[in-house]
Amino acid sequence: MKILLIHPEYENTFWNVKKVLRVLGKKAAYPPLGLLTVAAMLPAHWEKKLIDMNCETLKEKHIKWADYVLISSIVGQKHSTKEVVDKVQKIGKTVIAGGSLFTIDWKEFSNIDTMVLGESEEIISVLAKDMENKNLKKIYSMEDFPAIQKTPVPAWDLVNLPYYNSVCIQISRGCPYNCEFCDVVQLNGRIPRIKSKDKIAAELDSVYKLGWRAGVFFVDDNFIGNKAVIKKEILPAIIEWQKERKYPFTLSTQASINMSDDTELMELMIRAGFATVFIGIETPDPDGLQECGKYHNINRNMLESVKKMQNMGFEVNAGFILGFDSDKDTIFQNQIDFIQKSGIVAAMVGILSVSPKSRLHERLKKANRLIDDTNSSDKNTSELFKLNFIPKMEASKLLDGYSEVLKTIYSPRCYFARIRTFLREYKPKRLKRARVSVYHLRGLFSSLWFLGIKEKGRRYYWNLILWSLFRRPGLLPYAFGLPLGLLHFKTLAWARQYDSYFRGS
Repeated sequence: MKILLIHPEYENTFWNVKKVLRVLGKKAAYPPLGLLTVAAMLPAHWEKKLIDMNCETLKEKHIKWADYVLISSIVGQKHSTKEVVDKVQKIGKTVIAGGSLFTIDWKEFSNIDTMVLGESEEIISVLAKDMENKNLKKIYSMEDFPAIQKTPVPAWDLVNLPYYNSVCIQISRGCPYNCEFCDVVQLNGRIPRIKSKDKIAAELDSVYKLGWRAGVFFVDDNFIGNKAVIKKEILPAIIEWQKERKYPFTLSTQASINMSDDTELMELMIRAGFATVFIGIETPDPDGLQECGKYHNINRNMLESVKKMQNMGFEVNAGFILGFDSDKDTIFQNQIDFIQKSGIVAAMVGILSVSPKSRLHERLKKANRLIDDTNSSDKNTSELFKLNFIPKMEASKLLDGYSEVLKTIYSPRCYFARIRTFLREYKPKRLKRARVSVYHLRGLFSSLWFLGIKEKGRRYYWNLILWSLFRRPGLLPYAFGLPLGLLHFKTLAWARQYDSYFRGS
């Protein structure tokens, strides 16, 4: 069998930082972990090629070579995925699709030959046999969540690792919380399933042996979903692995804000080499948190929680949401104020989106408040400004307010002020001697050229550099590096072209 695996292109969202990566000599943030894992599950004697369209162009010759084409996608790749499917089917090849995009709402993709819904560990052997026998079914799925202990090491040989800014490894699937807007519980379960410490060490070894010496992102739904196992088994094993190899990897992950309540946990994470954590703050409004069931964010001073993590040595990135039923006219300024006071430089603010697999979907469906944009072909509207539900707040007011939040927090004045606030609180721990690489030199000269000379807001940039030089000289590399994010975030701040979509709704 000749198998072509395709990873479609990401749309312009917070996660697609292509402009920043290009100046650093990279092509994409992360390799397609799902596809690489699936590739490792397929029979070893099959020929496999992988095209990550975020790094290279998909050509007709690639498609014609294959017996089957496998596509894996998330929601942020929807438009590209549809174009790829059309292209493949016009050439007459069979498409087998999987990933959360299809699992969430497979009926939107009824033209696809075969779909694998949900996790594939228990499905692949049956699917492979049916591929060989040319007897594929329309849908493959299973009711139960599979154990992930037997999940193979991803087939890293199918990608060019230097294309990427960081590699991905998964320790667990599932999250103990059930926020109303989130579909993780439906997709991956509420009881985290965790790989063994030996399995995790083997996955770390797999990229280490290929020469990787940079970032590793643990893509867990919630890294601390099972704190007992993480603290007792996983983190001590990672610490030992990193120490033996003199800390070759800088680690990052995503977790809930209550990690700030456990000093022992944070100390272990720092000793393991974690430098960045993404948390879901969503809103500073207690009514909004109550509405969406984000109970672990309630009854706490979230600003103090963020500062505690920064003081421990974490760079905190966070997600924020606008559009809750409880949102009042003051929510926009409240979000801005919280973000600025927190020193969260990469503050990713989005409009509430309703996933078909969420509890929110069921509530709004009963209230007849869902908008069907399945057949929307409006490519002039940024995905950031598309509504798939009828908000309680007037839609135009919500979109105007959202636009203003983005323009404010990603203005040079506010962005550089946040960096300064962060550097005041940040107390990183030195686990290894810093080594200057070509990557770092590109970052330095790109920062000086784009932010210090070419772009608007230069005075804020140089004020930050001078302030850091005299007040926090040990953090000067961050003062040069963090501003590069503005090259990406400012494009989102001015991405609003929603009028035609709104009139059509």
